[in-house]
Order: sequence, then structure tokens, then C-alpha cells
Amino acid sequence: MWHHRRVIVERRVELRIGHQTDSEIHANLSGVRQDGECLWVASDEGARLERLAATTGDGGQPVKFTGHRAFALTDLVKLPGGPDEEADLEGLALAGGWLWTVGSHSLKRKRIKAGQSTGKGRKRLGTVIREDNRFILARLPVVAGSDGLPEVVRRAADGRTAAILGGDGDSIADLLHDDPHLAPFLAIPGKDNGLDVEGIAVRGDRVFLGLRGPVLRGWAVIMELRPEDDPGGERLRLRPFEDGALHRTHFLNLGGLGVRDLCPDGQDLLILAGPTMDLDGPVRLVRWPGGPAAGEAAVVAAGDLRVLGDLAYGEGDDHPEGITLLDGPGGPRLLVVHDSPAPDRHTPEGGILADVILLGPE
Repeated sequence: MWHHRRVIVERRVELRIGHQTDSEIHANLSGVRQDGECLWVASDEGARLERLAATTGDGGQPVKFTGHRAFALTDLVKLPGGPDEEADLEGLALAGGWLWTVGSHSLKRKRIKAGQSTGKGRKRLGTVIREDNRFILARLPVVAGSDGLPEVVRRAADGRTAAILGGDGDSIADLLHDDPHLAPFLAIPGKDNGLDVEGIAVRGDRVFLGLRGPVLRGWAVIMELRPEDDPGGERLRLRPFEDGALHRTHFLNLGGLGVRDLCPDGQDLLILAGPTMDLDGPVRLVRWPGGPAAGEAAVVAAGDLRVLGDLAYGEGDDHPEGITLLDGPGGPRLLVVHDSPAPDRHTPEGGILADVILLGPE
């Protein structure tokens, strides 16, 4: 399965999020979804969503995304950690008039800072922090604004309401305390192969969450949930599956890699696969044909997956982190955004360059 064909980067497009003051957002992109002529973008810094609008070239393909507008999560849902705590948003999904976003659900271990004494370094490395805003799944109504572009609102004119799961003893991490595979990893920080949600995709009433960690003896995990409205309002709850369980787990042989993002492609699921630990690579694009269409927990062997190719990555920078299909003339492409972008991705205007890659034959 694991051949080493490099995907073809057709071109780069600029994403210009605000001004130079938003450079922290540019450097920490974690999720992206196309919505008509717009892009929704998430960052693992702060607690907001970004919307950009496309400028197209002579061939009808987008050449840059500007017209930035930010949407603060605290204006849309009640965040359990308050408005000033970051949400570590790690994925976006768009389906049925809703925009979904998910936090990492991960614990955070403090880093050793350069120049610190041995004692301070050891103390920091032994300190693990939980931030409640990381433990959320949010579903937001998308409506057309006065300019015709999509925007997210707390309540739509048709009655649809923004809602959240988490913060009331009901987060996705809370429901895993009895899971035989994932429970042992709940007390481990995400970057140590603990629980770390990094991708989301939606099909019908089912939500799929790709886990960067844990990876279990080389097998990556995708969780499946069925969120629905809680009658109390502005909250989500989980509808049980036929066997009474509130979640399913699918195990995929990604060759020891975890899931860095998910993106639906027709009936298939595209998977951005990368290392679960603090490593640069490898990074691969993998297709799960049919996705979890069987409607039951799956164990997917390497031979049942299709590797589309390897993505380039840097040393200490330029980590592929988010993918979305990019519609346009000549067929769909895939847009890839990066965490810790390399210096040559920064534009003089304060933007960042994302890759457009061809989805060639498998």
C-alpha cells in the first residue's frame, strides 16, 4: 500500500486573513472548507472562525481569497471556558446548511522554554493542563448575509439554532470513559499519543471525527456520532445507535499515522494522514472508498484504502493540516492549508499561500 508518489501541486493561492495583526492565525491554520465562492477557515489559536471570498482568474479558478470576516464563537454558542480561552479548533465540516467545528478534546503538556533551568524545565514538562473550550463540538446555522455571502448566526430566520456539545459533563471525551480502546488515553496529552481530535466530516445525520491520537499499534481511529438537538435548546445530545452505544469507532491501517483532517468526496472519505507525535512527517493523502457506508464499526485493512500520494513537509515548519475540495473549471482540486507555514508561504501583503493539488488517478 505505502508507495511514495508525490502529489502534484498545481499552483498556490493566497489566503489573506485580516491584517498583519492576524499573523498568529495565518501561522496556525487547522481546518478549511469551501462554501460556494467562499472559504471557511479555522485556527487552533483563539476561538473564532474566518470567512474569505474568492477572486478568480481568467480561467475561472480562484487565485486568492480575501474579504476577510471573523466570527467569534462566543457570539454563537456558550463556551464552557468563557470567551477568552482558546478552543483549539481542529476541523470544519459543511452539510445541510450547517457549519460544524470541533475542538481537539486534548490535554496540553507545557513545553520547556529555551534557556530555562533544569528544575524549571522538568516542572513545566510535568505540568498538564485541561482547557474546557477544547472539549466542544459546535453546529452553526449558515445563512446568506446582506452581501449574498454565507455567514454563521446564533439563530436563523427559519428557526435553526446554533448548538454545542460539551461543557456539561457531556463532551466527547466524557463518553469515552468506558471505551475499551480509547479510555486508557484520556489522561494523556494529545501530543503524547493521547486523545486528539483533528478532523471532522458529516454525512447525513452522522458526524465522523478523525483522531490524530491515539494510534493503536499502527491503527488510526475515526469516531462516528449521531448528534441531534437537545430539547432544552442551544445544546446537542447524542442519539444512540441501534445497539444502544452513543459512538462507534472505526480502525484504519494508515501505516502508523494518525488522522490530521477528513474531507468527503462523493461517497468516499479523503484522509490527510500524518504523525501523531511531535514529528514533521510523513504526510499522506489517503482515500477510504465508500467511507463507513456499511453502517457498522469497521476495521479497514491497508489494502482497502487507496494512497493518492505523499505531501511535502518542512523541517520544523510547513505541516499540512487541513484539506477541502475546491470546485471549479477542469474538475475538483484539493486545497491544502499548513500549520507553521514556511517563510516562502508568507506574502508581502500579510497573507499566506495554500497549495492546490490535483486529484489524479489512483
